[in-house]
Amino acid sequence: MKKVLSLVLVLTMAVSMMFVTGCGKKSDSKGFKVGCIMVGDEKETYTKAHMDGIKEAAKELGIPETDIKWKTTVPEDEQCAKAAKELIGNGCTLIIANSYGHQDQINKVAKENPKVDFVSMTGDYAAISGNDNFYNAFTNIYEARYVSGVVAGMKIKELADAKKIPKADFDKDGNVKVGYIGAYPYAEVVSGYTSFFLGIKSVYEKVSMEVFYTNSWFDPTKEAAAAEKFIKDNCLIIGQHADSTGAPSAIQKAKDGGALVYSVGYNVSMLNVAKTAALTSPLNNWKVYYKDLLSAAKDGKEIPQDWAEGYAKGAVSISELGPKVAKGTKEKVAEVEKGLKDGSIKVFDTDTFTVDGKKKSSEKIDLSYMDFTKNPPAVVFKGETKEAIESKDGKTYFAESTLRSAPYFQLRIDGIKELNAEQ
Repeated sequence: MKKVLSLVLVLTMAVSMMFVTGCGKKSDSKGFKVGCIMVGDEKETYTKAHMDGIKEAAKELGIPETDIKWKTTVPEDEQCAKAAKELIGNGCTLIIANSYGHQDQINKVAKENPKVDFVSMTGDYAAISGNDNFYNAFTNIYEARYVSGVVAGMKIKELADAKKIPKADFDKDGNVKVGYIGAYPYAEVVSGYTSFFLGIKSVYEKVSMEVFYTNSWFDPTKEAAAAEKFIKDNCLIIGQHADSTGAPSAIQKAKDGGALVYSVGYNVSMLNVAKTAALTSPLNNWKVYYKDLLSAAKDGKEIPQDWAEGYAKGAVSISELGPKVAKGTKEKVAEVEKGLKDGSIKVFDTDTFTVDGKKKSSEKIDLSYMDFTKNPPAVVFKGETKEAIESKDGKTYFAESTLRSAPYFQLRIDGIKELNAEQ
């Protein structure tokens, strides 16, 4: 009788463990392999940041390099699905794809392989896809862009106070001109350039900004050409949401030739190519997410379907300050970073911007995933419509990356002009 009871107890415990660890999960890390699908390689700053983050997280968790399988320069088409299937065939039980454009292909393979976990970085519909093994993640990079804007604002204020800004650098309304090189007119980019602009204005109010889209995430030639256009237009500061060193290099060249212009980069410090022109760069610390992800996946624990963190968890920061930043910048940055960490500073505080001359008190966000190639656009995955503007502790603000991880701020605020958003 005791043997029968023992057998029943063992079977009960085994069934219980299946529910605790989840369908298709492993309770230990033996045989755990990770497949990584990268849109670029180490030469492209966005992908390099992801690769470094994965490697650093794996090292800290004791995951051997041989158990990380790489597929680099993978296009955003059927080749992505092919790469994912090859990685599964190689024994990978976690697949990571780092480009938004990989998302549709990853979703298809996830449906076919329910015992494998799939993460589409910067994606936006995992939570409404119906696939329990499909996940999205993003950092609150808009916070770091805001801080980089503060750095730029400090420089503008220093030069303005010293009356060193040429008349040509002001627009007809007396605003200092700022340029911004964006990849595409997507929410991710709009959220980023708006937070950068608001960071500048938190220090120096009288600025205006123009945005030029390259329609590419990585094109050194186009990015350099865009920088040259802004230099010709007498922009004092040029920021970017683009993945090469093309713009900072062009800015340094112009500065060496006597132009008064400074660069704010992205993903990596630009001091190696813009020694005196670079002020700083907003950075993603992808190791923070990848450590959470790899730890959960190898131990059979729950993976957040939508992950988004910022300064509070150390997931974003800015690079080292350049030699030409304004006096007091380091102290100001520390003050602002503290405010972002404790929540006393809200990047999209509605008291700090207007849209068509009015403050925003409401902004409904439809979280459905749409197919915009159809006319009219068709709903692929139906999501809820939720209010994005919140009030807390006496502040009213647009709550970015809380309804889902991927940015959804698409308000076109006053003071910013898109030069070629139709392209």
